[in-house]
Parts: sequence; structure tokens; C-alpha cells
Amino acid sequence: MRLSTRVALVVGTLVPLLVLAGGAVLLRMVANDLHKQQDALLRERASAVVPEARALLRAVAKHRPQATEQARQRQLFDSALDVGIRLTGPGGTVSGGPQPDASVPLPAGTRVPVTVRADGARWRVLSVSVTGAGPGGRGTLWLFSPDSAARTQLGFVRRRVAAIALLTALVSGLLAWVATTRAARPLRQLQQRASGLDPRTSVARLEHVPTRVTEVDDLAHTLRTVLTRYDEQAARTAEALATARSFAASASHELRNPLMSMGTNLDILIGHPRLPEAERTEVVEDLRQEHGRVLGLLVMLRALAEGDLVEVDAFGSVDLAEVVDAAAADVRRLHPGAAVVVRADGSLRVHGWEPGLRSAVDNLLVNALVHGRTGGRAAEVEVSLRRVHDEDGPTAVLTVDDRGPGIPAAARSAVFERFHRRPDSPGSGLGLTLVAQQTALHGGRITVQDRHDGPGTRFEVRLPLTGTEDTATVVLPRMRRNWLSADTAEPQSSHKGRSWSS
Repeated sequence: MRLSTRVALVVGTLVPLLVLAGGAVLLRMVANDLHKQQDALLRERASAVVPEARALLRAVAKHRPQATEQARQRQLFDSALDVGIRLTGPGGTVSGGPQPDASVPLPAGTRVPVTVRADGARWRVLSVSVTGAGPGGRGTLWLFSPDSAARTQLGFVRRRVAAIALLTALVSGLLAWVATTRAARPLRQLQQRASGLDPRTSVARLEHVPTRVTEVDDLAHTLRTVLTRYDEQAARTAEALATARSFAASASHELRNPLMSMGTNLDILIGHPRLPEAERTEVVEDLRQEHGRVLGLLVMLRALAEGDLVEVDAFGSVDLAEVVDAAAADVRRLHPGAAVVVRADGSLRVHGWEPGLRSAVDNLLVNALVHGRTGGRAAEVEVSLRRVHDEDGPTAVLTVDDRGPGIPAAARSAVFERFHRRPDSPGSGLGLTLVAQQTALHGGRITVQDRHDGPGTRFEVRLPLTGTEDTATVVLPRMRRNWLSADTAEPQSSHKGRSWSS
């Protein structure tokens, strides 16, 4: 059922009910006014009749001649005019004019008029005590006024109220239908525009011109919000599906060679049980290295996938100095011979994803340890964390310096690509990709530079400092998180181009 029809039915029902309720109140007020008029008439007649009633009672009490009593009775009836009277005294009852049957019980001693019902008729009755002179001169006088005129007027008012209620039911229902149809026109237009939208097949979105109807404008805003959230969730679902596919493809591609090598080595061990000890040791060591490579590759792929799928609510306030100190402590524990020096300005809080930041710092330190040694010396890594103010506001600058051979300027554009590594590198080729991913995810920049005080490489990461949670709402929606997908060349190259020019 249409909204206009519903409103018309409701209005066409409620308005007559209100009219009838108002009519009931009006009838009650009219009845009270008519009764007041009748009561005033009875009191007026009583003031004129009581003296004649006393005179009649005195005549009866003194045994005056019958002619005198009859004359007093005529005077009594003449003074009553249009109301009925009944006088009861020691000598009997005298009555005249319109009144109920004598068998109908009447109220006695009332000071105000009351209503008496008899044979379907209604009467207003006023009872007055009358005292005459001499013994036995007391009696009761009743005055009667028929209620037929009042009932006739009330019936007339009642019929008019019913007619008005019936008329208002039709008129109010029709007017409500017309008004609602006109008022609902913006809502129908919004429905027509929204019904033609299909987010699965079209990029068209709801266009709404404010109508100054609060409910319609609010509904349009809600629909646009829902469609926006649908787009966001659809994009996130597509990203998750692309990430899963890319994870499977990357894992299959990169694991094929080490697994084939491990299979070959296992075939050698199984097919040659009497293999010389030196050769067996070499094959087992090769197996161990390939196993470590496979395990490291899977760990890095999982970390990249987590970075691609992280949600906004995972972000919070993180002390970057604590993350760097914890990562350096773990590196010293796992590599006792390495020298890792950390210099920090104190607590520097960023709004970020702590596991991702920790993974980025870990990979920077491991990269410096693996590629930052020369001449067989133990690796030396210097880590600096400081606060600066640049064009983007307060910024945390993290630098990791090593004393390795350095990275040629022409090769720096490829170090963040997936699976890019030197021929003699034991890593998976995903460590620096993960660092670049987390830097971009946190709205930062990463650059590759030469070490300032000698040979070596410096990785510099700049992250915005903030005390609120607004950073995630700005960074995450704008970022194309597709580091595992096959089409990552464009966003990565633009990211690196911006970073290296700084």
C-alpha cells in the first residue's frame, strides 16, 4: 500500500474520531446549558407558585368554603403557566399541567432540580417544602418541566455532529492523500534514482539535490553512505582475493626451485645410502639452507599479506623508540658478534600498526647485518631516531647505517621490488619490500643514501608524528595496498620516485 493511501486512511479515520469526540463534549455542554435553563425556569415558577400554594394550604386547613378552595386552585395553576405542579398536603393532592403519572416516585426535600424518567419520557423536577398557617398547614410542592425540548435540540446537534464527522472523513482523507502524494514526490524521485543503481555493473552513484525535506535528505545521505561503504567493502574484498591469489602465485613461483633442489638432494640421500661422509654432509647442509630459505620466504609472504589486509582499527599510538630498542635487543641476542648502536631523542609516538612497524625495523637491521660487513669483519650497525620539523609537520626520522659496500645509485630503484636480491644474498628478496610497504602504510617515506662518514649504505625512514588517531583514516583509504599482486609496479615506482627525490 502506498504511503499516501496509508496517510489518507489514517487521517480519514482519526479526524472523524476527533470530530465525534468533540461532538460528545459539545453535546454534554449543550445538555448542561439546557438543564440550567430548565432549572432557572422551575425556580422562577416556584417563586411565583409558592405563595399561592401557601394560600391554598391555609384555606384547606381553615376549612374554607369549597368555592374558595377552587378559586385558590385556579390561582395556583395560573401562576404555574407552562410547568406542571403537584401539591400534597393534609387535605390531599392537587395537580395540574404536564407531569409524570402519580405512581412514579418523586424525590422529596431536594434543593436542586433532578431528572426523573417515566414511560420513556424525561422530566426535570423541583421539590419545594411549603408551610401554611395553622396546624396541619404543611405540604410539598413539585414543579415539572418536560425534557422533550432539550432532547429534541440534543438530537439535532447529534445529527449535525455525525454529518460533519462523515463529511470530514471524506474531505480529510482526500486532502491528506493529495498532500501526502505531493510531499512524497521527492521521496519517489529518490527511489527512482536509487533503483537504477547497480554497484556490480555500473560506477554511477546516487546524485541528490537537497530538497529541504529533512527526512528525504537524510535518507539520501544514508543511501550514499551505504553505497560508499559497499564500495569500500567490495574493494577490500577484491584486495583480499587478489592478495590470496598473489600469495599462492608468488609462493608457487618462488618455492618451486628450492623444493625441487630439496627433492633432488633427498633423492641423492635415498639413492646412495653409502654416500661418503663429506658429500653427505654437503647435501644435508644444502637441505638445511634450502629449508631455511623456504621457511623465511613463507614468513615474509605472510607478513606482506598481513600488511595488505590490515584494517584501520588495528592502528593505535605506538612509541617508535620502544620498537627500535626492542628490535635492537633481539638482534644483539641473536647475533652476539654484531655491534648495534642506537641513538634516540626519547619517546617518539606515531599512530601506527605496531606489528608492522616492528617488522619493518627488524628487516632494516637484518639487511644491515647481512649486507653491511666487509673484509670478514663483524657487522656494525648504527641506528638513529630523532624528531624534525619539515613541510609535513613533526616527523620521526629513523636512519639505519651499515659499513658495507653500498648500493649504486642506478640499482637503488630495484631494491624494494619483490624477490629482488643479490646473487649471493641468503634472503628471500622480500625484506626491503616489506619495509617499503609498512612505510607507505603509515604515510611515510623511505630513501636509500650513501653513508655520510664513509663507505656504506643509509636507509632513512620518515614517519609523521601525531597524538591522535586521525592518521589511519587518512593513510589507509588513500593507499593502494597491493604489494603481493602482480600489478604493483606502478604504485611502487611512484612511491620510490618520490622518496629518492627527497
